[in-house]
Amino acid sequence: MRSTRSTTRNHPLSLWITALATLLGLLALAPTPAHAAPPSEAAAATGLHISEGRLVEGNGNDFVMRGVNHAHTWYPGQTRSLADIKALGANTVRVVLSDGYRWTRNTPEDVAAVIADCKANRLICVLEVHDTTGYGEDSAAGTLDHAADYWISLKDVLAGQESYVIVDIGNEPWGNTNPAGWTDPTIAAIKKLRAAGLQHTLMVDAPNWGQDSQGVMRTNARSVYAADPTGNLLFSIHMYSVYNTAQKITDYLNAFVTAKLPLVIGEFGGPADQWGDPDEDTMMAAAQQLRLGYLAWSWSGNTDPILDLATDFDPARLSSWGERVFHGANGIAQTAREATVFAGAGTDTQAPTAPGTPTASAVSSSSLTLSWPAASDNVAVTRYDVVRVSGTTETAVASSTTTGVTVTGLTPETAYAFAVYARDAAGNRSARSATVTVTTAKDTGTPGTGCSVAYRVVGEWPGGFQGEITVRNTGTAAVNGWTLAFTFPSGQTVTNMWGGTPTQTGAAVTVASASYTAAIPAAGSVSVGFTGTKGTANTAPTSFTLNGRTCTTA
Repeated sequence: MRSTRSTTRNHPLSLWITALATLLGLLALAPTPAHAAPPSEAAAATGLHISEGRLVEGNGNDFVMRGVNHAHTWYPGQTRSLADIKALGANTVRVVLSDGYRWTRNTPEDVAAVIADCKANRLICVLEVHDTTGYGEDSAAGTLDHAADYWISLKDVLAGQESYVIVDIGNEPWGNTNPAGWTDPTIAAIKKLRAAGLQHTLMVDAPNWGQDSQGVMRTNARSVYAADPTGNLLFSIHMYSVYNTAQKITDYLNAFVTAKLPLVIGEFGGPADQWGDPDEDTMMAAAQQLRLGYLAWSWSGNTDPILDLATDFDPARLSSWGERVFHGANGIAQTAREATVFAGAGTDTQAPTAPGTPTASAVSSSSLTLSWPAASDNVAVTRYDVVRVSGTTETAVASSTTTGVTVTGLTPETAYAFAVYARDAAGNRSARSATVTVTTAKDTGTPGTGCSVAYRVVGEWPGGFQGEITVRNTGTAAVNGWTLAFTFPSGQTVTNMWGGTPTQTGAAVTVASASYTAAIPAAGSVSVGFTGTKGTANTAPTSFTLNGRTCTTA
């Protein structure tokens, strides 16, 4: 993922180090001597696995990934995205998830729903934790270990999905100047996951925003690969500003192919020149020639989107970058082959019946519980998707394997309409249930509560900016769960947020707390960061409410 903090990536010293690392990398990736056998491969031969340095399916057929990244954790309401990605010809989608370290944690139910959507749309699903992205303030050791624990918590959800799911341990982990800062935590995470019984193909991102500008992954790939007892490991390079010539692109890709070390271009792309980007067409052409996978950034990312986001994710309105990704000479539509595991899929085409009308109970100022009569299916209903309905717009709220769910982060004294869909194992979706409308209770508050809000612009660029909102509890009682509301005065829009989940209608914005920012102790504070779009003006909001109460501004 591109970062607004990564503009120093082209420092002259960094480029000099890159050249030196390239030479060392060629030596490090020399073909393995006959006596230095790789780990035993294909331990999970019933699913996707690595064989002779290539990703293959359980039947031994090569599988070359052709797809895009989709920022599900930032755009959970875009429920049609995977179907649209498939319709344009992709065979794989890399899905952005959060383990709760920076953004709202994706629950097991949510991840199960993502996997079901991938399978229903005949897409191989690469799941990745995005919270490990290296901005410098975190160590790879801490974030990768945290990510490994998250994958282990999803063990039951991932079980039996080895033919459909690849686990990307952590996005763009830190550890740039000291090789051990990336290599050792990566090996530790791999061993931890294997010891827990996960047999899936594991994807490992390079350090330095995934770009390996100092050759750390290139130099140490063989030792990391050897540390996986199953040999079921796939390396991922993110090709952005470091790869600003065709020679650098082909040298890096060829080094791994020659050494029979599996590699995929896990992120690349965008037409903007602000990062010193290379020609992405060269990347696609080289990947096609070498039969390597590529996953473009991004269907719904923070920069260089494949879609024109102003068109509300209309797949008929691709950006110029999207046209190149899907319809270029070496684009997805021309080069993708569907995974053979989906052969014969779709025999169950009967959708479940619509669930019964939901009812609401335990209604408070910020939460409520929904329950509904079960749907029926010719095979079995596997989950229910709850949506919030506003006119013709739906927003995903929660998924559940039972006929009930608790919805949190609501605004006091506000009317909400909810409805439910049912899905079966084949991904067939029912008609929508009837809606239930419920108004949340008044926030009676707690004696001694109060709040203040500080809003600041961290950085700006043409058409966009990064902001930060700090919410302080000025009262004597703790706040547990909150909703912040404010109005943008200059037409700004939130495109990505960490620390909270935004909902924007026109200029009005509400932010529901993330799991790790929900509690604000007395005299304590939490911060929410975001990126957004702007016009010529970028005037700060002047009024904020927290759980319906007006805050002072700092």
